[in-house]
Amino acid sequence: MERYRERKDAEGRPCIEVDIRGPELLSHSMYNKSSAFPLAERETFGLLGLLPDVVSTMEQQALRVYGNIARKPDPLERYIGLAALEDRNEHLFYRVLVDHLEEFLPIVYTPTVGRACQMYSRIFRSARGLWITPRHRGRIHEVLGNAPFEDVRLIVATDNESILGLGDQGVGGMAIPIGKLALYTAAAGIHPSLTLPVSLDVGTDNQALLDDDLYIGWRGRRLRGAEYDSLLDEFVHAVKRRFPRALLQWEDFRQGNAFALLDRYQKVLPSFNDDIEGTAAMAVAGLIAGTRALGVPLTASRVVVVGAGAAGVGIARLLRDTLRRAGLTGDAITRAVAVLDVHGLVVEGEGPAQDYRRGVAWPHALAAAHGLGPGRPTDLLSVVRALRPLALIGVSGATGAFTEAVVREMASHVARPLVLPLSNPTSQAEASPADVLAWTGGRALVATGSPFEPVVLDGRAIRIGQGNNAFIFPGVGLGALVSEAREVTPAMFAAAAECLADQLRQEDVDAGSLYPPISALRRVTARIAEAVVRQARDGGVGLPIDDGEIPGRVAAAMWDPRYLPFVPAR
Repeated sequence: MERYRERKDAEGRPCIEVDIRGPELLSHSMYNKSSAFPLAERETFGLLGLLPDVVSTMEQQALRVYGNIARKPDPLERYIGLAALEDRNEHLFYRVLVDHLEEFLPIVYTPTVGRACQMYSRIFRSARGLWITPRHRGRIHEVLGNAPFEDVRLIVATDNESILGLGDQGVGGMAIPIGKLALYTAAAGIHPSLTLPVSLDVGTDNQALLDDDLYIGWRGRRLRGAEYDSLLDEFVHAVKRRFPRALLQWEDFRQGNAFALLDRYQKVLPSFNDDIEGTAAMAVAGLIAGTRALGVPLTASRVVVVGAGAAGVGIARLLRDTLRRAGLTGDAITRAVAVLDVHGLVVEGEGPAQDYRRGVAWPHALAAAHGLGPGRPTDLLSVVRALRPLALIGVSGATGAFTEAVVREMASHVARPLVLPLSNPTSQAEASPADVLAWTGGRALVATGSPFEPVVLDGRAIRIGQGNNAFIFPGVGLGALVSEAREVTPAMFAAAAECLADQLRQEDVDAGSLYPPISALRRVTARIAEAVVRQARDGGVGLPIDDGEIPGRVAAAMWDPRYLPFVPAR
């Protein structure tokens, strides 16, 4: 492992210490400037004759590579082109990504990253990050020592079992941690040398992958039970020893494992689950923004959440906590949020009995009081008819679950319903924005998990806000690192949700959106990080930083991709 060494030169200017030369330097993605190496550095670092004569600026390089990628008609080919750029020149990759974030976010993240996961073994070109498999049992600390850089502060790890709405993708799930960390750098400015994507490749139950001769993952059925638990425990404690200042983000685990790992290790090392907590904060922010736009108190609204997995339960938990802090009490909190799974309304003692769902189930008496008791239908249409909700949130992965009958029923009781089909990728969305707006005569406020084009209705273009976790997790991660938080708490996600809602500007509301545009992501992330630093301090888990210092500390932690002068290592 090496350390990315930035220091000041004799004149006090920032520079980078480099201890490699020649072709090795040109092949190192973190240090390679390619045609932008100035003549003096070409002389010093043994690059004479290895590059064309002209010294390019970063702006010229960015224009060139952007044109090459933008010409590719297929999104997956654009993904491959961007990945190849990242593998040869990380500074240039992030310059292009930051400058074209709205255009390339759907490529490096959802929805195109879903295709990349499915095709991973067939488009694989070079390794990035670490793969930990059962054959590494007893040696995970050693394996972590093979990471490219020694000062890792941020790890995104997945066991690949619940990738987006696509399910078990085996080794292909690695595209998710890679994409998440690219967003951490682009949105939050966390230096790429501080990040590490990890695939906990514990096997796959996807038979099509096991039958594929080109599959590059560990060939075996998924570990379950004690074998799985012990491997994950070794991983967590190895991370704590090897990278004691690191924050760990759990990503795309099956809901039972997701909640168990979060509960087990939340206080062992700073960690969180984006599917549970990030999605919840993003959804709650949309509800806060929507009720503000409509002039309706949040405490007076009812919400139906379709999907009782990690995301749905996480949303229900955070929303109930938000309502409690807003002054709602007792049965009113329970009544305000209804969660549905494939069987219908989640009621105590009915359906699957997982522990993580118990806190969001309705008591039998409450369900019966609304005509939803035993022996009566509890499907989505019946629940919407009985509860007359203001908001409908979809995190089920069930394409088309928000039917015309459901949306029209909702709109018959609510002047301007909030409809959020958030499932990813696009093919899994519970409804299309165009349909929802058509069924409600343009009255609904709609947000989606994946990007959709504006909907033109009666001559007016309605912007569809993207309820993307990228609005939450980069700011939470940056805030946790700046505050040196010992723990990532639910209150930090509540602060992130409130802050994201505050970032919605009047022009966004006028355009029909519940979220800021993706082009504002870096600005929004900085504000959320500041809110998280304050909450970490106030909650007693972070540094005691004065309010006046927080913006400066956050700004100083946000790296901007540009070339710095190189000096030989001492």
